[in-house]
Amino acid sequence: MQDVLVVPNEVAAELAGVGDGVLETLRERLGCVVALRGNRLTLDGDPLHVAEARAVLDELVELVEGGHQIGPDTVGAVLAALDQAQDISEVFDDVVWRHRGKKIAPKTVTQKHYVDAIRARTVTFGIGPAGTGKTYLAIALAVAALSEKAVGRIILTRPAVEAGERLGFLPGDVLAKVDPYMRPLFDALYDTMDPDRLNAYIERGTIEVAPLAFMRGRTLNDSFVILDEAQNTTPEQMQMFLTRLGFGSKMVVTGDVTQIDLPREQASGLIQVREILAGVDGIGFVEFTHQDVVRHKLVQRIVEAYKQHAEQTGDSRRR
Repeated sequence: MQDVLVVPNEVAAELAGVGDGVLETLRERLGCVVALRGNRLTLDGDPLHVAEARAVLDELVELVEGGHQIGPDTVGAVLAALDQAQDISEVFDDVVWRHRGKKIAPKTVTQKHYVDAIRARTVTFGIGPAGTGKTYLAIALAVAALSEKAVGRIILTRPAVEAGERLGFLPGDVLAKVDPYMRPLFDALYDTMDPDRLNAYIERGTIEVAPLAFMRGRTLNDSFVILDEAQNTTPEQMQMFLTRLGFGSKMVVTGDVTQIDLPREQASGLIQVREILAGVDGIGFVEFTHQDVVRHKLVQRIVEAYKQHAEQTGDSRRR
Protein backbone atom coordinates (compact mmCIF):
# COMPACT_ATOMS: atom_id res chain seq x y z
CA MET A 1 0.00 0.00 0.00
CA GLN A 2 1.19 3.51 -0.81
CA ASP A 3 0.03 6.81 0.67
CA VAL A 4 1.16 10.26 -0.45
CA LEU A 5 0.96 13.21 1.91
CA VAL A 6 1.57 16.77 0.71
CA VAL A 7 3.01 18.76 3.62
CA PRO A 8 3.63 22.50 3.99
CA ASN A 9 7.14 23.69 3.14
CA GLU A 10 8.00 24.44 6.78
CA VAL A 11 7.01 20.89 7.75
CA ALA A 12 9.14 19.42 4.95
CA ALA A 13 12.08 21.50 6.17
CA GLU A 14 11.66 20.19 9.73
CA LEU A 15 11.39 16.58 8.55
CA ALA A 16 14.51 16.89 6.40
CA GLY A 17 16.52 18.86 8.96
CA VAL A 18 19.61 17.77 10.87
CA GLY A 19 20.75 15.01 8.53
CA ASP A 20 17.31 13.50 7.97
CA GLY A 21 17.22 12.45 11.65
CA VAL A 22 13.42 12.61 11.86
CA LEU A 23 12.92 10.68 8.62
CA GLU A 24 15.43 8.03 9.70
CA THR A 25 13.65 7.61 13.02
CA LEU A 26 10.30 7.35 11.24
CA ARG A 27 11.68 4.55 9.06
CA GLU A 28 13.11 2.71 12.07
CA ARG A 29 10.04 3.04 14.29
CA LEU A 30 7.21 2.71 11.77
CA GLY A 31 8.33 -0.27 9.68
CA CYS A 32 7.59 1.23 6.29
CA VAL A 33 9.37 3.13 3.54
CA VAL A 34 9.29 6.89 4.10
CA ALA A 35 10.50 9.12 1.25
CA LEU A 36 10.44 12.91 1.01
CA ARG A 37 10.71 14.80 -2.28
CA GLY A 38 10.10 18.48 -2.05
CA ASN A 39 6.97 18.66 0.03
CA ARG A 40 5.56 15.28 -1.06
CA LEU A 41 5.92 12.55 1.55
CA THR A 42 5.43 8.99 0.33
CA LEU A 43 4.66 6.08 2.66
CA ASP A 44 5.02 2.57 1.31
CA GLY A 45 4.43 -0.72 3.16
CA ASP A 46 1.70 -2.95 4.50
CA PRO A 47 -1.63 -1.21 5.24
CA LEU A 48 -1.30 -1.38 9.04
CA HIS A 49 2.17 0.25 9.14
CA VAL A 50 1.22 2.86 6.56
CA ALA A 51 -1.90 3.81 8.52
CA GLU A 52 0.14 4.12 11.72
CA ALA A 53 2.76 6.20 9.93
CA ARG A 54 0.07 8.49 8.54
CA ALA A 55 -1.34 9.06 12.02
CA VAL A 56 2.13 9.93 13.37
CA LEU A 57 2.87 12.28 10.48
CA ASP A 58 -0.48 14.04 10.88
CA GLU A 59 0.48 14.74 14.50
CA LEU A 60 3.97 15.96 13.49
CA VAL A 61 2.46 18.30 10.89
CA GLU A 62 0.11 19.72 13.52
CA LEU A 63 3.02 20.27 15.94
CA VAL A 64 5.12 22.11 13.36
CA GLU A 65 2.18 24.26 12.31
CA GLY A 66 1.66 25.05 15.99
CA GLY A 67 5.20 26.48 16.19
CA HIS A 68 7.00 23.48 17.72
CA GLN A 69 10.40 22.28 16.65
CA ILE A 70 10.54 18.54 16.12
CA GLY A 71 13.39 16.05 16.32
CA PRO A 72 13.95 12.30 16.31
CA ASP A 73 12.75 12.04 19.93
CA THR A 74 9.44 13.64 18.92
CA VAL A 75 8.55 10.55 16.90
CA GLY A 76 8.72 8.35 20.00
CA ALA A 77 6.66 10.85 21.96
CA VAL A 78 3.95 10.88 19.31
CA LEU A 79 3.88 7.07 19.15
CA ALA A 80 3.58 6.84 22.94
CA ALA A 81 0.81 9.43 23.00
CA LEU A 82 -1.14 7.59 20.32
CA ASP A 83 -0.70 4.29 22.19
CA GLN A 84 -2.07 5.90 25.35
CA ALA A 85 -4.82 7.81 23.52
CA GLN A 86 -3.39 11.09 24.77
CA ASP A 87 -3.49 14.39 22.88
CA ILE A 88 0.13 15.04 21.87
CA SER A 89 -0.46 18.80 21.84
CA GLU A 90 -1.21 18.62 25.58
CA VAL A 91 2.32 17.28 26.08
CA PHE A 92 4.24 19.76 23.95
CA ASP A 93 2.08 22.79 24.75
CA ASP A 94 2.63 22.48 28.52
CA VAL A 95 5.42 25.06 28.69
CA VAL A 96 7.11 24.84 32.08
CA TRP A 97 9.43 27.83 31.68
CA ARG A 98 10.63 30.31 29.04
CA HIS A 99 14.11 31.83 28.93
CA ARG A 100 15.50 33.98 26.12
CA GLY A 101 12.99 32.65 23.65
CA LYS A 102 13.63 29.03 24.60
CA LYS A 103 10.62 27.00 25.73
CA ILE A 104 11.12 24.22 28.26
CA ALA A 105 8.28 21.70 27.95
CA PRO A 106 7.80 17.94 28.22
CA LYS A 107 9.08 15.97 25.24
CA THR A 108 7.57 12.59 26.12
CA VAL A 109 4.32 11.39 27.67
CA THR A 110 6.18 10.27 30.81
CA GLN A 111 7.77 13.69 31.14
CA LYS A 112 4.28 15.20 31.00
CA HIS A 113 3.12 12.83 33.77
CA TYR A 114 6.21 13.83 35.77
CA VAL A 115 5.48 17.55 35.42
CA ASP A 116 1.84 16.99 36.41
CA ALA A 117 2.92 14.93 39.43
CA ILE A 118 5.31 17.62 40.67
CA ARG A 119 2.60 20.25 40.39
CA ALA A 120 -0.01 18.12 42.15
CA ARG A 121 2.01 16.45 44.91
CA THR A 122 4.17 17.61 47.79
CA VAL A 123 6.89 14.99 47.21
CA THR A 124 7.63 13.46 43.81
CA PHE A 125 10.18 10.80 42.89
CA GLY A 126 11.46 10.71 39.31
CA ILE A 127 13.31 7.42 38.73
CA GLY A 128 14.92 6.39 35.47
CA PRO A 129 17.98 6.44 33.23
CA ALA A 130 20.20 9.38 32.37
CA GLY A 131 18.94 11.75 29.70
CA THR A 132 15.24 11.52 30.54
CA GLY A 133 15.00 15.13 31.77
CA LYS A 134 14.29 14.32 35.43
CA THR A 135 16.54 16.97 36.97
CA TYR A 136 16.24 19.51 34.15
CA LEU A 137 12.44 19.65 34.27
CA ALA A 138 12.43 19.75 38.08
CA ILE A 139 14.80 22.74 38.08
CA ALA A 140 12.70 24.51 35.43
CA LEU A 141 9.59 23.98 37.58
CA ALA A 142 11.48 25.26 40.62
CA VAL A 143 12.56 28.43 38.82
CA ALA A 144 8.97 28.96 37.62
CA ALA A 145 7.68 28.54 41.20
CA LEU A 146 10.24 31.05 42.47
CA SER A 147 9.33 33.52 39.73
CA GLU A 148 5.63 33.18 40.57
CA LYS A 149 6.44 33.60 44.29
CA ALA A 150 4.92 30.21 45.03
CA VAL A 151 8.09 29.51 47.04
CA GLY A 152 10.67 31.78 48.63
CA ARG A 153 13.79 29.83 47.70
CA ILE A 154 15.21 26.91 45.77
CA ILE A 155 17.47 24.32 47.37
CA LEU A 156 19.37 21.85 45.17
CA THR A 157 21.35 19.05 46.72
CA ARG A 158 23.21 15.85 45.86
CA PRO A 159 25.08 13.25 47.87
CA ALA A 160 28.84 13.74 47.35
CA VAL A 161 29.51 10.14 46.39
CA GLU A 162 32.37 9.48 44.01
CA ALA A 163 32.27 7.38 40.87
CA GLY A 164 35.73 5.88 41.24
CA GLU A 165 37.39 8.99 42.72
CA ARG A 166 37.96 10.32 46.23
CA LEU A 167 37.06 13.76 47.55
CA GLY A 168 40.23 13.86 49.61
CA PHE A 169 42.35 13.83 46.48
CA LEU A 170 40.74 17.01 45.12
CA PRO A 171 42.40 20.35 45.92
CA GLY A 172 40.86 23.18 47.94
CA ASP A 173 38.52 23.55 50.89
CA VAL A 174 35.27 21.65 51.43
CA LEU A 175 33.24 23.80 49.02
CA ALA A 176 35.92 23.53 46.34
CA LYS A 177 36.01 19.76 46.79
CA VAL A 178 32.26 19.32 46.32
CA ASP A 179 31.93 21.80 43.45
CA PRO A 180 32.45 19.13 40.74
CA TYR A 181 29.51 17.19 42.17
CA MET A 182 27.25 20.24 42.12
CA ARG A 183 28.30 21.42 38.66
CA PRO A 184 25.50 19.65 36.69
CA LEU A 185 22.96 21.49 38.85
CA PHE A 186 24.60 24.83 38.11
CA ASP A 187 24.60 23.98 34.39
CA ALA A 188 20.83 23.42 34.47
CA LEU A 189 20.30 26.66 36.40
CA TYR A 190 22.30 28.66 33.84
CA ASP A 191 19.97 27.25 31.17
CA THR A 192 16.95 28.70 32.95
CA MET A 193 18.07 32.21 33.94
CA ASP A 194 20.66 34.89 33.23
CA PRO A 195 24.02 34.51 35.05
CA ASP A 196 23.73 37.89 36.79
CA ARG A 197 20.32 37.06 38.26
CA LEU A 198 21.43 33.56 39.25
CA ASN A 199 24.57 34.88 40.99
CA ALA A 200 22.47 37.46 42.85
CA TYR A 201 20.05 34.77 44.02
CA ILE A 202 22.93 32.59 45.20
CA GLU A 203 24.58 35.49 47.07
CA ARG A 204 21.30 36.26 48.86
CA GLY A 205 20.65 32.60 49.63
CA THR A 206 17.48 32.54 47.52
CA ILE A 207 19.05 29.68 45.57
CA GLU A 208 21.25 27.26 47.44
CA VAL A 209 23.29 24.44 45.91
CA ALA A 210 24.87 22.26 48.57
CA PRO A 211 25.85 18.66 49.39
CA LEU A 212 23.23 16.49 51.09
CA ALA A 213 25.24 16.46 54.32
CA PHE A 214 24.49 20.21 54.67
CA MET A 215 20.75 19.45 55.02
CA ARG A 216 21.04 17.67 58.37
CA GLY A 217 19.30 19.41 61.27
CA ARG A 218 17.41 21.89 59.09
CA THR A 219 13.70 22.45 58.47
CA LEU A 220 13.10 23.65 54.92
CA ASN A 221 10.03 25.88 54.86
CA ASP A 222 8.68 27.79 51.83
CA SER A 223 11.18 26.02 49.57
CA PHE A 224 11.35 24.03 46.37
CA VAL A 225 13.87 21.31 47.25
CA ILE A 226 15.45 18.96 44.71
CA LEU A 227 17.57 15.95 45.66
CA ASP A 228 19.51 14.77 42.61
CA GLU A 229 21.43 11.49 42.15
CA ALA A 230 19.37 10.01 44.99
CA GLN A 231 20.43 6.46 44.13
CA ASN A 232 23.64 7.29 46.01
CA THR A 233 21.89 8.02 49.28
CA THR A 234 21.82 5.50 52.10
CA PRO A 235 18.40 4.70 53.62
CA GLU A 236 19.37 6.86 56.63
CA GLN A 237 20.28 9.80 54.40
CA MET A 238 17.03 9.46 52.45
CA GLN A 239 14.99 9.49 55.66
CA MET A 240 16.97 12.47 56.94
CA PHE A 241 16.32 14.39 53.72
CA LEU A 242 12.59 13.66 53.49
CA THR A 243 12.03 14.69 57.10
CA ARG A 244 13.50 18.14 56.35
CA LEU A 245 10.20 18.96 54.59
CA GLY A 246 8.68 22.13 56.00
CA PHE A 247 5.47 24.10 55.54
CA GLY A 248 4.79 25.53 52.09
CA SER A 249 7.51 23.39 50.55
CA LYS A 250 7.74 20.93 47.70
CA MET A 251 10.33 18.19 47.20
CA VAL A 252 11.51 16.38 44.09
CA VAL A 253 13.84 13.37 44.31
CA THR A 254 15.56 12.13 41.16
CA GLY A 255 17.83 9.19 40.50
CA ASP A 256 18.81 6.21 38.38
CA VAL A 257 18.90 2.90 40.22
CA THR A 258 21.16 1.41 37.53
CA GLN A 259 23.98 3.84 38.34
CA ILE A 260 24.63 3.33 42.03
CA ASP A 261 28.14 4.29 43.20
CA LEU A 262 27.71 3.09 46.77
CA PRO A 263 29.70 0.07 47.97
CA ARG A 264 28.04 -3.18 46.88
CA GLU A 265 27.09 -4.08 50.46
CA GLN A 266 25.46 -0.67 51.08
CA ALA A 267 21.70 -0.43 50.45
CA SER A 268 20.45 2.41 48.27
CA GLY A 269 17.93 4.72 49.88
CA LEU A 270 16.20 5.29 46.53
CA ILE A 271 15.51 1.58 46.00
CA GLN A 272 14.27 1.14 49.56
CA VAL A 273 12.05 4.23 49.59
CA ARG A 274 9.89 2.89 46.77
CA GLU A 275 8.88 -0.02 49.00
CA ILE A 276 8.32 2.14 52.09
CA LEU A 277 6.40 5.10 50.67
CA ALA A 278 4.49 3.63 47.72
CA GLY A 279 0.82 4.51 48.13
CA VAL A 280 1.34 7.29 50.70
CA ASP A 281 -0.95 10.27 49.98
CA GLY A 282 0.89 13.35 48.73
CA ILE A 283 3.82 11.31 47.38
CA GLY A 284 4.14 10.33 43.73
CA PHE A 285 6.50 8.01 41.84
CA VAL A 286 7.14 8.45 38.12
CA GLU A 287 9.18 5.75 36.38
CA PHE A 288 11.10 6.66 33.21
CA THR A 289 12.42 4.12 30.67
CA HIS A 290 15.00 4.19 27.88
CA GLN A 291 12.19 5.34 25.55
CA ASP A 292 12.09 8.64 27.45
CA VAL A 293 15.76 9.42 26.78
CA VAL A 294 15.82 12.72 24.88
CA ARG A 295 19.55 12.91 24.23
CA HIS A 296 21.29 11.48 21.16
CA LYS A 297 19.45 8.35 19.99
CA LEU A 298 22.61 6.32 20.62
CA VAL A 299 22.24 7.11 24.34
CA GLN A 300 18.84 5.41 24.25
CA ARG A 301 20.40 2.33 22.71
CA ILE A 302 23.22 2.30 25.27
CA VAL A 303 20.76 2.52 28.16
CA GLU A 304 18.68 -0.35 26.77
CA ALA A 305 21.78 -2.50 26.10
CA TYR A 306 22.97 -2.11 29.70
CA LYS A 307 19.46 -2.87 30.98
CA GLN A 308 19.32 -6.08 28.94
CA HIS A 309 22.81 -7.08 30.11
CA ALA A 310 21.83 -6.59 33.76
CA GLU A 311 18.70 -8.69 33.26
CA GLN A 312 20.60 -11.48 31.50
CA THR A 313 23.44 -11.64 34.03
CA GLY A 314 21.41 -10.85 37.14
CA ASP A 315 23.93 -8.10 37.89
CA SER A 316 21.43 -5.42 38.93
CA ARG A 317 21.19 -3.87 42.38
CA ARG A 318 18.32 -5.07 44.52
CA ARG A 319 19.07 -3.05 47.63
